[in-house]
Amino acid sequence: MPDLVRIAIDAMGGDNAPAEPVKAAAEALAKTDRAHIFLIGREEVIRENLKGLTYDENRLTVVPATEMIEMAEHPVNAIRKKKDSSIVLGLRMIRNKEADAFISAGSTGAVLAGGQLLVGRLPGVERAPLAPLLPTLKGVSLLIDCGANVDARPSHLVQFAKMGSLYMRDMMGIENPTVGLLNIGVEEEKGNALCKETYPLLKACSDINFIGNVESREIPHGCADVIVTDAFAGNVALKLYEGTASAFLKMIKGAMMSSLKSKIGGALVKDSLKKTLKTLDATEYGGAPMLGLNGLVVKCHGNASHKELCNAVLQCVSFTDAHLTDKIKSSISLKESSEEQE
Repeated sequence: MPDLVRIAIDAMGGDNAPAEPVKAAAEALAKTDRAHIFLIGREEVIRENLKGLTYDENRLTVVPATEMIEMAEHPVNAIRKKKDSSIVLGLRMIRNKEADAFISAGSTGAVLAGGQLLVGRLPGVERAPLAPLLPTLKGVSLLIDCGANVDARPSHLVQFAKMGSLYMRDMMGIENPTVGLLNIGVEEEKGNALCKETYPLLKACSDINFIGNVESREIPHGCADVIVTDAFAGNVALKLYEGTASAFLKMIKGAMMSSLKSKIGGALVKDSLKKTLKTLDATEYGGAPMLGLNGLVVKCHGNASHKELCNAVLQCVSFTDAHLTDKIKSSISLKESSEEQE
């Protein structure tokens, strides 16, 4: 039997902590026998929330942490000063090879800064992007970057495209994933300076399936398997995507409850609609991994429920079993390093 995947969870991070991270840990242990989970945070609080939950005690360890990093704190200062916080301890476990993955719904800035400072990038990787999966009419697309590198350079976007392609191939089983550059038009000459400089570089890459520029309105239709962009545009697109989906669901529910006729019709299509809407729920796919680090760091939404966090655990198991970090290192990091030496 393969070794257990060691997954550290920030039990104090997020709007719904510690109840939802703790519940997610118990739920994940019931869904997979491939994980050992470390819950990091205030021990007495974690153990109180574990009461009444059924889980394999041999595969769950509580790691005490006396400090918490708040959302409003300066990320770098917090990482440096709060050395006994759940985020810092989790990232150190990755760096010290005591865990294979770290999941947090806490401060995005602290997780991103800590990932760079404590875990570190693979050799040759210039920037580590956040890469969430977006549900589309054709399945899912990977948006890379969505929040880690606001001021990106063309060379960064090229690496994002390569890492994203590896992720979609080895995690999602897409043999030759298509790559699109997020832009304001599909014509090659469109866009700002970053897009115009990046386009020919992507076009010249023989190891990715670049299909050109894509517009944001085409993302929900599954225009490309990998959507490459800088973190500013990516984060705007992601939040609009999520906000539109949330508003759309509320509109559907409102329409179904607006009259007796619509209530009857809603009851008739309830099961089919529920199944369809489930495929459009981003939380079904876990969190957003930071690709290109010396270990796996996954960021979940600040309001993550136990379902999203549980799926993030399953995502970490698949990521580790696919040896994706090693593949990024061999396919990108070592290649980039050799090119720099030349």
